[in-house]
Amino acid sequence: MTKAVREHHPACISPLIVSEEPLPEGWEMRYTNEGVRYFVDHNTRSTTFQDPRPGAKTAGAKGAFGVPIAYERSFRWKLGQFRYLCQSNALPGHVKISVTRQTLFEDSFQQIMAMKPYDLRRRLYIIFRGEEGLDYGGLAREWFFLLSHEVLNPMYCLFEYAGKDNYCLQINPASSINPDHLAYFRFIGRFIAMALYHGRFIDTGFSLPFYKRMLSKQLTIKDLESIDPEFYNSLIWVRDNDIEECGLEMFFAVDMEILGELKSHDLKPEGSEVQVSEENKEEYIKMITEWRFSRGVEEQTKAFLDGFNEVVPLQWLQYFDEKELELMLCGMQEIDLGDWQRNAIYRHYNRNSKQIVWFWQIVREMDNEKRTRLLQFVTGTCRLPVGGFAELMGSNGPQKYCIEKVGKETWLPRSHTCFNRLDLPPYKSYEQLKEKLMFAIEETEGFGQE
Repeated sequence: MTKAVREHHPACISPLIVSEEPLPEGWEMRYTNEGVRYFVDHNTRSTTFQDPRPGAKTAGAKGAFGVPIAYERSFRWKLGQFRYLCQSNALPGHVKISVTRQTLFEDSFQQIMAMKPYDLRRRLYIIFRGEEGLDYGGLAREWFFLLSHEVLNPMYCLFEYAGKDNYCLQINPASSINPDHLAYFRFIGRFIAMALYHGRFIDTGFSLPFYKRMLSKQLTIKDLESIDPEFYNSLIWVRDNDIEECGLEMFFAVDMEILGELKSHDLKPEGSEVQVSEENKEEYIKMITEWRFSRGVEEQTKAFLDGFNEVVPLQWLQYFDEKELELMLCGMQEIDLGDWQRNAIYRHYNRNSKQIVWFWQIVREMDNEKRTRLLQFVTGTCRLPVGGFAELMGSNGPQKYCIEKVGKETWLPRSHTCFNRLDLPPYKSYEQLKEKLMFAIEETEGFGQE
């Protein structure tokens, strides 16, 4: 993540406001290092780029953030502004969340929902009860990773995969069978907002249409292709063919099965009596596309967005697109071995040490799944920042992936996820190193070190 820009004193920068009307009571104007004006609302302890004065205009504001359009389109620039908003709205102190791995979801749910939303902006201190780990950032990363995976637990019936070959998540229309489902979706909204706010990654991402819904962007028939290609192709066929010549009888109604029960839904008043024709089929395609995205999940989506908005105002995301939002939340998927090697550092080893040569040979022979498990073992997550290994973060800011010579050859490798460090004993052979390393990343769970 890019580091937030520092403030300059307003006197150092020429004002951008043409009409210098006084600010409302409790408001203060400041400037970022780039000279971008923002406003502090001491009444609500929040900041915004929006001028609170009625009718105020900004001179030279060419883009959404008051910068030229070319900069506004830069993902890195937008990410920097988002991080700035997060850091300038951070609160002092920390908030403790204590969980066990066996009851991770319920423990997290009970504690997060009992807190005031703005407290979740404080520094997180995660405790895995019964384990020795101290959280300098690594345990928080592991908590985000594990809890994001736990929302898929069939017991909660909250999310489902978007398709047979699409492992992105979408809200399960059958989630209403769980009497507490709306409270759970509000909790998950808060949790996802916390991940973005604290710059952490989650294990399993959502479908692109879901991100578009978060961003209040219009969903189109093209968005169907990624989650339901069969349904998408059928609508394309209807669009491109004369349904009256084909003798196809369709009505403004659709059947939907939830938990074995078939229900009919009218797309418009008395839609089951209105036949689709060449003249009105565009309206039909638009309405059934909207239904396909919202079918039975309107309340759940609202609860999720309400929970999210309590921690991170959705307005902060409005300049991102759905793919950028996915990158912010999930990081990169494929691991570039060359990038990994170029950005690794060593302690008491060097790049020519035989153990290091063996280590990279083993990683080279791994498939991407094994590499991600190794990455998670050392960093607490299988996700990477947008800039790859060069931008790995530790507990105190940027922290390179580090391999240190520690211990005896009888020891297993150990990890220090808060510092992205692998303790690699000086093994005597390639085979020994491979056996110990694979055992460590595949069999160990929990933290017995910092």
